[in-house]
Amino acid sequence: MTTSIRAPRVLIAVLTYQRADDLRELLPELVDQITALPGQTAGASPRGEILVVDNDPAGGARDLVGEFGEGGLVRYAHEATPGIAAARNLALTEASTFDLLVFIDDDERPSAHWLALLLETYRTSHPAAVVGPVVSRYDTEPSEWIRAGRFFDRRRMPTGTRVSLAATNNLLLDVEQVRGLGVRFDERFGLSGGSDSLFTRQLHARGGSMVWCDDAVVIDVVPAERLTRDWVLRRAFRIGNTWSRIHLDGTQSLHRLTVRASLVVRGLARLVGGSARFCVGLLTGQIGQRAKGLRTAARGAGMLTGSVGTVYSEYQRSMPDPAPDASMSHPS
Repeated sequence: MTTSIRAPRVLIAVLTYQRADDLRELLPELVDQITALPGQTAGASPRGEILVVDNDPAGGARDLVGEFGEGGLVRYAHEATPGIAAARNLALTEASTFDLLVFIDDDERPSAHWLALLLETYRTSHPAAVVGPVVSRYDTEPSEWIRAGRFFDRRRMPTGTRVSLAATNNLLLDVEQVRGLGVRFDERFGLSGGSDSLFTRQLHARGGSMVWCDDAVVIDVVPAERLTRDWVLRRAFRIGNTWSRIHLDGTQSLHRLTVRASLVVRGLARLVGGSARFCVGLLTGQIGQRAKGLRTAARGAGMLTGSVGTVYSEYQRSMPDPAPDASMSHPS
């Protein structure tokens, strides 16, 4: 646990892959968040920095990040290994000289005082992690099917609530505690998704406490290509698939068959229950029932495939030849 009385030094990590327009909008907002921290004074060493971890093999974000020098507050790192888990691990490594590491996605925007609110919740009990909510904002008006399914609504709970699972789209980590517990992101989940769920599950299992901060909101900008039935169902299938794989991971051989059987039963229950809900929606004309039923069935199907070891790689890429300097690098 971080025990120093000085204000903790914070590294904000933005993981990116070919999203130049999003970075141009996000980085100035993060600079404002750092410079507005309580106790930050002109001429003093900054309490925080911003690290952009570029997972594009060609290093496409390098020049763009260079435009945001901002007095040394923003710097660039290149992780050519495909998959977000490798990029997250690079951020963990780069945070070794900081007290806290904060993850935010490149397609998100922080609300006012977001960073200060995360830090305020951290100061109350010095947990291993502070988790904040994500609220969606649509690029275009979604269809009736999307709205009725409420697919982009996420959980909210009172500040201070203990949680056992989280994503990295709004997550503060105590670097010393994470290092002490020996938790890293599993790169087997780099292209399938789920490495953040496995990471926080392991963090909690090893004794790291995670606390919710409901006021530290980030806005998720949902592009038009995600506001489709196909995307929603593929995402539900992937979540089910990785959920089963996460629960099987690390299971002792004596218990693995029991866990697998349980996952099969749960997957079948979701598949059958979701299909039944869809049918009810058809009979009653309720679009919400049809939409939610299909998503539940898709998640159940994903759980079934994951329970037998099938890996669904939602983020699979066709890889170009890497740039000659595709190894990790940091401009001066």
